[in-house]
Amino acid sequence: MAFELPDLPYAHDALADIGMCRETLEYHHDLHHKAYVDNGNKLVSGTEWAGKGLEEIVVGTYQADAVAQNGIFNNISQLWNHNQFWEMMGPGQSSMPSELESALKESFGSVETFKERFVAAGVGQFGSGWCWLVSDTDGALKVTKTENGVNPLCFGQTALLGCDVWEHSYYIDFRNRRPAYLENFLENLVNWENVASRL
Repeated sequence: MAFELPDLPYAHDALADIGMCRETLEYHHDLHHKAYVDNGNKLVSGTEWAGKGLEEIVVGTYQADAVAQNGIFNNISQLWNHNQFWEMMGPGQSSMPSELESALKESFGSVETFKERFVAAGVGQFGSGWCWLVSDTDGALKVTKTENGVNPLCFGQTALLGCDVWEHSYYIDFRNRRPAYLENFLENLVNWENVASRL
């Protein structure tokens, strides 16, 4: 069964007033995300990965020491990443559930320290990639960053929150100001209820 591009969980203009305009979503979801779906389907077809789930393909095709990941991994991993990314955001102010706030304070000392580390990870990712809040294999919460389409599944971690720092995610709204994009993401775009549900 072929993978499909999921609909956005909100209208294309739903985030326009809080830092992600309609044009960004049209390019990012309708073109970039769709390309990962289309290319992934073509590359998987006729291989041992046909009929497998996204997570199984990501883990099975990841090559930790590869200079450039293989085409199946690149497209399927980015497809998975973006499926999560849209759900991790939402319109309107989202309050942080108390269980998530407590977990962040326990792991980082304070919510603000977590946010500072998350922004620093995203800013410090050279070139394209992602920054993440993950639940590690031991259950501890950590902030990580990954290059290109690599994601926490590759390391046995659970992704709680991820932010795309490829330029197509922020250049229309923020130009080259990646730190401002990341700060706005945390303050205005994150659906904290969704993040908490992944704990």
